[in-house]
Amino acid sequence: MIEHFDVLVVGAGLSGIGAAWHLQDRCPGKTYAILEGRAASGGTWDLFRYPGVRSDSDMYTLGYRFRPWKEAKAIADGPAILKYIREVAGDHGIDRRIRFQHRVVAASWSRPDARWTVEVERGEAKERATFTCTFLWMCSGYYRTDEGYLPQFPGLERFKGRVAHPQKWTDDIDYQGKKVVVIGSGATAVTLVPAMADSGAAHVTMLQRSPTYMAVRPSQDPFATKVRRRLPLGLAYAVTRWKNVLLGMYFYQMCKRKPEKVKNLLLGYVRKMLGPDYDVGTHFTPRYNPWDQRLCLVPDADFFRAIRRGKVTVVTDHIETFTETGIKLKSGAELDADLVVTATGLVLMPVGGAELSVDGQPVDLSRRFIYKGMMYSDVPNLASVFGYTNASWTLKADLVCEYVCRLLNHMDRHGWRVCTPHNGDPTLQEEPWVNFSSGYIQRALAHQPKQGSKRPWKLYQNYALDLLSLRFGRLRDAMVFSR
Repeated sequence: MIEHFDVLVVGAGLSGIGAAWHLQDRCPGKTYAILEGRAASGGTWDLFRYPGVRSDSDMYTLGYRFRPWKEAKAIADGPAILKYIREVAGDHGIDRRIRFQHRVVAASWSRPDARWTVEVERGEAKERATFTCTFLWMCSGYYRTDEGYLPQFPGLERFKGRVAHPQKWTDDIDYQGKKVVVIGSGATAVTLVPAMADSGAAHVTMLQRSPTYMAVRPSQDPFATKVRRRLPLGLAYAVTRWKNVLLGMYFYQMCKRKPEKVKNLLLGYVRKMLGPDYDVGTHFTPRYNPWDQRLCLVPDADFFRAIRRGKVTVVTDHIETFTETGIKLKSGAELDADLVVTATGLVLMPVGGAELSVDGQPVDLSRRFIYKGMMYSDVPNLASVFGYTNASWTLKADLVCEYVCRLLNHMDRHGWRVCTPHNGDPTLQEEPWVNFSSGYIQRALAHQPKQGSKRPWKLYQNYALDLLSLRFGRLRDAMVFSR
């Protein structure tokens, strides 16, 4: 039998569990299920198992608005975040709505039936099953979970040691007493390097083509600790959350308006941590301005402390070729390695890679405008969650959840069955989906939807503006409703 639901949520990670909570709270009459391709909930926080895995957002903004973060550390590790997500699912009965090992491969919209038909591969045998729903909610993240990005490294097949990608980390990867080279300079590398150095590696070298800006924060928030002693938990959480939101917005605006000032502040702290003789110009001074790419968060300065102790070396160079015993660089230097970790990034993929069609016509999302950062032009009854690039993922996810529930309730009140974002403005100009120079973004731009030059098709990456628009703004701007 084909099961039908009012709403199908795709993905049981941070976004999907949040979507389910909002549905239960704001649309209690709606039937729903969560389709999860993997065998466990938690999304990113269950998938990533590499040493030291942690968030680069504080948990007062990465946590749900409705569920206070109670732990001492604001910059939490992966297991703590996973526990938090699963507690929310368990406490509200959401875990009973999850269909594990149900990977969505295709979804087709029928205008006469006003419903989606969703095709899934189920179980290890990948048998086909079909569901239908009135509204399809994609909470499957933004990258491929089955593989990360790996450049074509010359001579890689000659290397006699082990090569591991952080996205496919397994318990049998042994680095105890070994020389490790981590290729990359992003958040994953900056997490892995001190974690491996502090837990048994003989020495860790971070090999980067170019530097990344790094910002140091304490893993515990003294302000949060203080207000928690004086205020009820929920109020203390809300106050700390808004404090961090406003500080984050202020810092981002400073980066855009006074980039040289922020650059000097960031690099000045690095010089203070590493001393006057360290070559900060080569290894920690990017060619771009702060927040043209994501900053790397360094909790408790652990990365810099590992360098000072002599456990970590940073090398800025290009790879000429792998050798049997390591990596030869274009400068002529060679790095010996027993283990090479390729922290070289993600492969971005919209809507979890599902093939979409509307009335039998394939949907090419790269030719669509994105509406309010969550829906697609001329694609009915479908929303997706994508967080901020300059702030916590969950800040945007929570607002998307509120908006979708507002939309569903509005349709019920007026008897509408279908909602379709439609661009009827011939002056709307096409702009890149995200204005970010990071490699993983640039590699994927051609396959991503486009944003427009004006509302409601423009992405502002601004929580305050989005809060006003999504929580209180009009529902009937470029949205077409029909029965």
